[in-house]
Amino acid sequence: MTLPDVAPTDHPLLRIENVTVDFDGFKALNDLDLTLEAGSLTVVIGPNGAGKSTMCDTVIGRVRASEGRILFRGEDISKLSEHRIVERGICRKFQTPGVLIGLSVIDNLLIAAAKDRRWWASFMLRASGENRRKAEEVLELVGLQSRRDALAGELSHGEKQWLEIGMVVATEAELLLLDEPTAGMGAAESTRTAEIVRGLIGRHAVLVIDHDIDFVEQLGGHVVVLHQGHLFKQGSMAQIRGDDEVAAIYLGRPKS
Repeated sequence: MTLPDVAPTDHPLLRIENVTVDFDGFKALNDLDLTLEAGSLTVVIGPNGAGKSTMCDTVIGRVRASEGRILFRGEDISKLSEHRIVERGICRKFQTPGVLIGLSVIDNLLIAAAKDRRWWASFMLRASGENRRKAEEVLELVGLQSRRDALAGELSHGEKQWLEIGMVVATEAELLLLDEPTAGMGAAESTRTAEIVRGLIGRHAVLVIDHDIDFVEQLGGHVVVLHQGHLFKQGSMAQIRGDDEVAAIYLGRPKS
């Protein structure tokens, strides 16, 4: 893609400020505090039930915080609808690919690139030259040029994951939320996914949730460990791997 690097701002791109999400007495998030800067890469890990997906749901507006607030470029988006949050420049990829299996790879990208998606049924006749250029660039970014005209339903699982990453990128959102982008992938596909994600840094801020520690190491970003809905530790992957408390609750080793 030929997008410019994100311009500096007086505010962090995203600020999760003392957020609690309470489901009938169960705190899925518990006073969570986290900051993401423009153009950065943050990887969130943690055991099952730590609150990782709930955090993404809360940022995108699918779940409402019981306490605290979420700021995007200094604006409180905590009460906005999911649609309005997407308009602000946040887009999420879910664990299961949500591609349109009856349309071609390039058509999926053209729909994602369109600013006004109400006319999607006739988009092939009306897609602008700019959207076509954007879709072709994303196609190259995710390495699906040879599958350009294939139906999305004919892709392998890994290729569907890459296509959906491409669809998120094609929206030109400033913040991309990637929830387990390597789910169901083998080692080679995970390595390719890491290359794709690293290529996004600078032009987008990227928040990745994943369980695959080898994949997290390949990404090389800032690592955040969630535990019981709270920010437990953060640092480089080397620091996280060497932390006895993290080992005890996540990496399966007892404290020293």
